[in-house]
Amino acid sequence: MASAGAPAAAVPTVVPPLEQLRCLAVELRLLLPGLRVGEAQETTKEFNPETFWRKLNEAAVNVAREATTLTEVFSRVPLPSPQETKRFCEQVHAAIKAITAVYYSLPKDRGITLRKLVRNATLDIVDGMAQLVDVLFITPGQSPDNSDLISYNSVWTACQQVPRIPKDNKAAALSMLTKSVDLVKDAHEEMEQAVEECDPYCGLLNDTEDNSDSHSDEEDDRLGCPNNRDLYWSEEDQELIIPCLALVRASKACLKKIRISVAENGKKDQVAQLDDIVDISDEISPSVDDLALSIYPPMCHLTVRINSAKLVSVLKKALEITKASHVTPQPEDSWIPLLINAVDHCMNRIKELTQSELELENEAIPHCLGIFSSSCSQSQPVDIVIYPCFLLPPPGR
Repeated sequence: MASAGAPAAAVPTVVPPLEQLRCLAVELRLLLPGLRVGEAQETTKEFNPETFWRKLNEAAVNVAREATTLTEVFSRVPLPSPQETKRFCEQVHAAIKAITAVYYSLPKDRGITLRKLVRNATLDIVDGMAQLVDVLFITPGQSPDNSDLISYNSVWTACQQVPRIPKDNKAAALSMLTKSVDLVKDAHEEMEQAVEECDPYCGLLNDTEDNSDSHSDEEDDRLGCPNNRDLYWSEEDQELIIPCLALVRASKACLKKIRISVAENGKKDQVAQLDDIVDISDEISPSVDDLALSIYPPMCHLTVRINSAKLVSVLKKALEITKASHVTPQPEDSWIPLLINAVDHCMNRIKELTQSELELENEAIPHCLGIFSSSCSQSQPVDIVIYPCFLLPPPGR
């Protein structure tokens, strides 16, 4: 018989099933930051592409299978026991760790663009599994046909996308360039549609002319209500939109020609140059979006000028990088200088149409500096903000 002073045997703590699910979701989300900046694993083994893709596909299938199992057992009552739940959670965690390990085995020398696509697919799978576990934790015991469960989770879709990932860096580059072309094409169509409608806010607010009997423009301004200047383009605005649209068309043409050059002349082993082309081309669509947003009323001509200059800078850099790469066997190819001239023509026209407003703003600088000088002797400091538009040079300089 054990003595009364002997310590009692430790009783293992039983974690409730739903608490285990909550912890699993937390553990999965802790993997995401590392995946976003994950470096390739150093290894002395020679990389075998066929083995890599086979393992990645198998890992995705395994994740989808574990997701299905987890959904089935937690979408009905009674819920699994704590011991069973532990086994299910361990299997899910192991499946996720396996697919992340396959991603980490892809070396950088296979291409940064390819690694990004594999990384994004892996991130979608891990995040989708975490979402699924969250839903099962929040709504346990519900049918797997529950519409909230299906719409909230994306792990199965993410797993199905793995076999569709491009298998080399050239194919990955073409995929990314095609995406950029489509985004710029959509932005251009939206701009053209807005111009055709001539009033992008039609129907959202009442025309101030309809309320002229009860409210004056001054009263509307005081109350914060937009007047016609806020809703419609002036004649000067409409004139400025024309070269902006032309610049976006030139952006679309640049991306199309770059994509064609990569498709026809790109070499799979020239991964660094292909990565450089994709990196700079990725900047074109966001720059187009900035320009497109700036043309909506009330339009600030200086903002349009700044965004146009930013887009032109990106386009020229993309064309120069493409010209210096192996995808342009003949650097004197006529399409590159032709597009550069088209881009310059659009920018020069935008500068002409915004020059008067730029000069008005530049005239305000001495006045602002005078206020600043006179206030230096005062006890209260004065904050002066000089916007970047003041730094833009006039055309021809």
